[in-house]
Amino acid sequence: MPQFILSLNAGSSSLKCSLYQLSQGKTLEWLGSAEVSSVNQPPCKLKYVRGSSKQASQLDDINTHRQAFEHVLNAFLLDRDIEVSSKEDIRYACHRVVQGGDFEEDQLITKETFHKIEALSDLAPLHNASAVQLMVACHDHLPRVTNVACFDSAFHTTMPDYVKTYAIDQKVAKGRGLRKYGFHGLSYSYILRIISKFIDKPPEQTSLIALHLGSGASACAIKNGRSIDTTMGLTPVSGLPGGTRSGDIDPSLVFHYTSDASKLSPSSTKDLHISTVEEILNKKSGWKALTGTTNFGEIGRPDAPESHKLAFNIFVDRLVGYIGNYYVKLGGQVDAIVFTGGIGQNSVYLRQVVIEKCHCLGFTLDENKNQNPVRGSVVDIGKSGKPRSLVCETDEDYEMAFRGASARYDDVSLKNTPDAAGQFLLDGATKRRQPSSSSEFIGQSSFTKHSMVEEKSVVNVSWSIHRGWI
Repeated sequence: MPQFILSLNAGSSSLKCSLYQLSQGKTLEWLGSAEVSSVNQPPCKLKYVRGSSKQASQLDDINTHRQAFEHVLNAFLLDRDIEVSSKEDIRYACHRVVQGGDFEEDQLITKETFHKIEALSDLAPLHNASAVQLMVACHDHLPRVTNVACFDSAFHTTMPDYVKTYAIDQKVAKGRGLRKYGFHGLSYSYILRIISKFIDKPPEQTSLIALHLGSGASACAIKNGRSIDTTMGLTPVSGLPGGTRSGDIDPSLVFHYTSDASKLSPSSTKDLHISTVEEILNKKSGWKALTGTTNFGEIGRPDAPESHKLAFNIFVDRLVGYIGNYYVKLGGQVDAIVFTGGIGQNSVYLRQVVIEKCHCLGFTLDENKNQNPVRGSVVDIGKSGKPRSLVCETDEDYEMAFRGASARYDDVSLKNTPDAAGQFLLDGATKRRQPSSSSEFIGQSSFTKHSMVEEKSVVNVSWSIHRGWI
């Protein structure tokens, strides 16, 4: 009997939920997605996608992530073309958690892990708080589901201490968890697996400069399958500028910018405390502050107005600076530079300018290939030779669902990339085995240690544990 997996991705004012079906043949099939935006500023907007069908509507009575989740869950259950007969058919709910602290891998959400994640909201109030709301909603509405926390920061726990550490009093830093964590880890984990297959190398032998470029943007240096540095730090605001984020600035700037830096922002609520400076750097900076728009399609055009060109040039300058930095850190041993995210996948002009500026490092561009729309998971836009210039369509929701599937099947590995129908094949070995090395299943959860029988017993126990979370 098929079972279903929910991937839940909560932003500070949005919710994205994707539903997958896991069949006995170990086929993971995408069924549909729903995205609710402007959760804290109604009316909300709902985008519902199933196959080639797309629907958009306005929701006037949604004010919280919990209400948004309830609406989306009902939409999936009532959709006649999605064969979910009841809530009990949903086996896993996989939650994207941006700030995972010192968690190195996915975690079953028990009372203990729930409260640890809740405490981490102090480090990421704009991100973790909404994820916690969704965990509570799942606990209430899907009491028999197994909830799994998938941490965006976990991929970067392999960074050396000298990269993670800020040059401040270490007693204070360690007491308050003040260090570089890095984010977009689910995306980088997915990219690593897909790209290593594309270039026909084991993940643990693959070295990349990966660029996740969207309204939130970051870069990552991956050496032999492990993150050794990334641009985001204690929070996602550091590193590259984004749609509304400042990126790296002189820390003293905030005290010259406003005398109310530490005061609570008007956007704060009873449960979500946001300082004025956090709101300025996260919501009122970036391209929006420079151009009045967050639409990079308008900014990243050769004929854009001067204000837009300034924003574009700032972005390119910071980006190529990190690429050069990471090329040196990787000792020049780079298999590929990889563009991903909404901008990385769609901005032909940005890719052209960046690769031209990095030509001295050996990266090349085939202009005809670069002009073509990105179809399929990976597209090579470079000329022959190494390092390669690649575009990869990332999928964080699938990455979470894959981990949910991996939690149930200890021998699951990715066989191929999605086809036009949204099918993903999970290639199971003919007999049970343990990975030959700890790096064989890079990025997968610790649940792969369990056999099928053991996993079932763990899940049954977890149902009773989950009822006592709150």
